[in-house]
Amino acid sequence: MADGALAGRTAVVTGAGPGLGRTLALLLAEEGARVVVSARSAETLRTIAGEVAARGGEALPLPADVTDDRAVRGLAAEVDDRFGGADVLVNAAFPGSHRQNVLDMGPEDLQGWRHRVDTAVYGTLLCCRRIAPQMVRKGAGSIVNLTSMSSRSAYAGRSDYAAGKAGVHLLSQSLADELGPHGVRVNCVAPGWIESPVLRDWMAARAAEEGTTYREIRDRDVRRMALRRIATEEDVARAVLFLAGDASAATTGAVIDVNAGQYFG
Repeated sequence: MADGALAGRTAVVTGAGPGLGRTLALLLAEEGARVVVSARSAETLRTIAGEVAARGGEALPLPADVTDDRAVRGLAAEVDDRFGGADVLVNAAFPGSHRQNVLDMGPEDLQGWRHRVDTAVYGTLLCCRRIAPQMVRKGAGSIVNLTSMSSRSAYAGRSDYAAGKAGVHLLSQSLADELGPHGVRVNCVAPGWIESPVLRDWMAARAAEEGTTYREIRDRDVRRMALRRIATEEDVARAVLFLAGDASAATTGAVIDVNAGQYFG
């Protein structure tokens, strides 16, 4: 049950898509935060903001491309003008990708690889560069960057995802050291697999390739996890809430794994 731990604070969520981004926005609002949701899709943002409002929360949709410094400057200025600056920043932007080995990539594939890594690393850097000064001015703030188990346990075909998320890990630790003297904390939440239609479709595809059933694939995967279950969007969002609030006041430069024991880093 929500206890209003973020009452009176302003939280900015980038990469606020219909899955985890939506869940983050709803739970941040439940804790009393004013939520600014940002992504490239204005329609998705309006839908999320509407859901927050329907539950009695306050949300502002502000479309922006996190790799465009002018757009991020505009986002930061709007947050500052409307709310007096951000108290929490959650960076979750990463464009979708498909599995592809490096040696199979053509020129367009290589450009796509670069765009995805730029979105993760450079996009996170830009958002921190433009929004963190608002926290420095206040003498307090929390930045939470969404990374992944894949940043420390990579596998074939997902080098873009692994490289992007690994870059955010070390960027976050550098920023934690830089911003700590100003009262601003920087941490990461690293999910493993998250229960979703995308994950279920992937399991179903593997089952078809192996000539077995979806249930067999799922049960086999889950047996490898210490908690014998797959993490949910809410599991991940709850870890973000912990790092966003005062309960983690002495935590910075940390990575919290939320993978149900799928991987121990």
